[in-house]
Amino acid sequence: MLWLKAFHVVFVVTWFAGLFYLPRLFVYHVGVTDAAGISRFRVMERKLFIMMSIGAVLAVLLGAAMVVGAPGYLAMGWLRVKVLLVAGLLGYHAWCYQLMLALRAGAGAHSERWYRVFNELPSLLLVGIVVLAVVKPAL
Repeated sequence: MLWLKAFHVVFVVTWFAGLFYLPRLFVYHVGVTDAAGISRFRVMERKLFIMMSIGAVLAVLLGAAMVVGAPGYLAMGWLRVKVLLVAGLLGYHAWCYQLMLALRAGAGAHSERWYRVFNELPSLLLVGIVVLAVVKPAL
């Protein structure tokens, strides 16, 4: 179980690195106007999205493996809330994909400021997920 947990944390960190940096790339992407700059951001965004998606899949699979190994945790309220927050994180991940596709197509309809605010959303989810996983409050 400790090996699963260790690698779960590694891939959660990988996933969050991408979730924090990809929207920051969007901020910079909407600010460039030259073809070379736009092309560079498209490549960077695509490669980062692939890396963070691998992290997401492995984090979720290892988390599920821990639940399979200790199914009693499903009866605990903190884990149920954590799973809901992770579902929200998966939704955010999918939203990043849609935004990346829109920017790639030249249809980025949001401002730099909007992307800066959007970039803060995973921080809120991270705090909730970590507090639930570490403190395990009785819910």
